Amino acid sequence: MSSLISQSTSSSKLQLAATAAVSAAVAAGAILSYQRLQQDGRITRLKQSIPGPDNDDLALQKLTRHGPTPKPDKEDEHNQRLPRPEGLDKLRNAFIVIIGCGGVGSHAAAAFARSGVSKIRLVDFDQVTLSSLNRHAVATLADVGLPKVQCLQRRLVAITPWVRFDLRLEKCEGKSCPSLLAPWGGEGGRKPDFVIDAIDHIESKVELLKYCWDQGLPVIATDDGLSRAARRRLKLLGVTSGIPVVYSTEKMGEGKAALLPLADEEFQRGSVGDLGVLPDFRVRILPVLGTMPAVFGYTVANHVILKITGYPIDYAQGKGRDRMYDGILAFVRGTEQKMVRMTTENPAEASAGLKVPVTAGDIAFLVEELYKGRSVVTGIPTKLVLVRWKKPLGSTLVRIGDGKMEQKSSNIRLRDLVCMTKEEASRHIEEVLQGSKRLEDLYEPSIIEKVETRRKVAEAYERHR
Repeated sequence: MSSLISQSTSSSKLQLAATAAVSAAVAAGAILSYQRLQQDGRITRLKQSIPGPDNDDLALQKLTRHGPTPKPDKEDEHNQRLPRPEGLDKLRNAFIVIIGCGGVGSHAAAAFARSGVSKIRLVDFDQVTLSSLNRHAVATLADVGLPKVQCLQRRLVAITPWVRFDLRLEKCEGKSCPSLLAPWGGEGGRKPDFVIDAIDHIESKVELLKYCWDQGLPVIATDDGLSRAARRRLKLLGVTSGIPVVYSTEKMGEGKAALLPLADEEFQRGSVGDLGVLPDFRVRILPVLGTMPAVFGYTVANHVILKITGYPIDYAQGKGRDRMYDGILAFVRGTEQKMVRMTTENPAEASAGLKVPVTAGDIAFLVEELYKGRSVVTGIPTKLVLVRWKKPLGSTLVRIGDGKMEQKSSNIRLRDLVCMTKEEASRHIEEVLQGSKRLEDLYEPSIIEKVETRRKVAEAYERHR
């Protein structure tokens, strides 16, 4: 009897324990289900509050996974009645063109998409490579071999599905600029609010920036060793201002990283150009530091966003030098009139109305790029002018036409001009150009060698004028 009672008591305890366990599981399931429903509800309300690209309604049916979205609640309706800053509307309606979708361009594109820009045109002919992965904004290992424009669109559309992308898998060249920078939707559509130059090729960069400058399209560029060469060519084409540039103040130095030169065995294998994605494109031996393109890309995006929205920009202003260029140009013109009077008959008549084949862009190129804003003689950076280096052997006058149709100009070339202070140039004119002293009598061999090196560079760049 006692054994039967013991078994009955034990069975009751097990039943109670099982019942308690089942009840706890049911309660936990109910609580988790309720929490999941609440979470899904919040997600649904968040998604339906995101406006579509072409309208201001709240419906984004494709973003939900639970069927038709419910009507907005009171919180959503209140948020929609709040005034929206005008700058945000401008940003949302903006049309941005990004030329180059590598390290810099990809980070800029991601920032624009996340910031609300609704129309983005991506231009790049290249594909994602293994070396892209340390600096590209969104590329993964699975994207290797995929066109960069497609990779960006694929990843960003998962983050900002309301953004409309226009993909252009082609190289940016002068002849393609009208098409690549055409209005959104064709003729009569919205012109680009900003063009982003993230190109890794000198010729393409120069052609793009010159086209934007000619057409009055807002454009921003990035500056590195490659861009400095592009800037020289732009100045020779007359583009001396009006293009903002993102640059770093860091200087090269011992112990700092730089692109490595190709090893001798690479040259022995064949054409170095075969290693690049296209002929004449530079070959990168080691990937760049992954953070640097991101810094440049986000700085570009920040500038553009502030400009479009009208937010005040308080950058440190560089010293204006246009007046200095005009003064140097006047000095060159005056010096050349002296040379014409010295080397031709009827000097007063010959020098009247003399023109010089030199522009403000040429002056900027020679002073800033070639001579680094310093006298080639002493390195002094103030009161700079340009003057002929060698004494002309014959007449410097070039005549075209007769009578009222006559045009008189100097035969001065860029390679003929060197940068000095005004005092040094006055002595040079008196003792070398108008006097009998040789260059060797006045200057150290190191100075003469330096000048000849710079003159060869100027000669090479003359073809870009």
